[in-house]
Amino acid sequence: MDEVSVGKLTDIADGDYRIFAVEELEVGIFRTGSKVLAYENVCPHAGGPVCQGQIYHKVEEALTPEQAALLNSIRSGPRGGSVGIRGPFAVLLHAPAFGELAQQLGGHCRFNTAVPPRLSEFAVLATAKLWRAQYEWFAHVPQAERAGVSKQTIRDLHRGRAPKSAPKDERAIYDFIQELYKTRRVSDQNFKRVHAVLGDAATVELVGILGYYVMISMILNVFRMAPPEDEPLPFAES
Repeated sequence: MDEVSVGKLTDIADGDYRIFAVEELEVGIFRTGSKVLAYENVCPHAGGPVCQGQIYHKVEEALTPEQAALLNSIRSGPRGGSVGIRGPFAVLLHAPAFGELAQQLGGHCRFNTAVPPRLSEFAVLATAKLWRAQYEWFAHVPQAERAGVSKQTIRDLHRGRAPKSAPKDERAIYDFIQELYKTRRVSDQNFKRVHAVLGDAATVELVGILGYYVMISMILNVFRMAPPEDEPLPFAES
């Protein structure tokens, strides 16, 4: 392709981007300090547009030192080195100091609590359903299945039905979550059912897991982080 002039450098503020139509392509032009980078408007990690929703997806070559440090921190933690710039991380990179604290809490909630992974992932899906958090549901269904949550239970959660065929511990956590999110309180009966399963420390951690994934749900919803374009949306958008 020949060199194409699309505008003046001063048209793009430092740290910002513009989208231009170049022949049959959408091209995102990113300006970071003295660097100007041009990419086709397709995220290599998520498959959708780099510039979508309320905020654009960072590309690694255009990260500031603080953003690169956050991405490296995420990849060096329990999630592993294959983490891409997608979902909540695509948003948190825009606020790296906050993002570092959030990702550390998330890593602990997901990998290091006394809540068994099956119950933790069950709680995440229940939260994703209540918030209709598209990316959260998309990302955690496979994790829930690997952790031992049955496909029928996942279908029930997706349809907003009580998972009657689920094990007793999952049903206790379901009732706990439903009551907490709807009334902002938990009755003695539902508390005792969960406490009998988890004990003191893990009950505290369960509430922390719920709070963390509510925050992630809000971030995903406000900034409209969706699954890859070739994946259907789990929940209808009005």
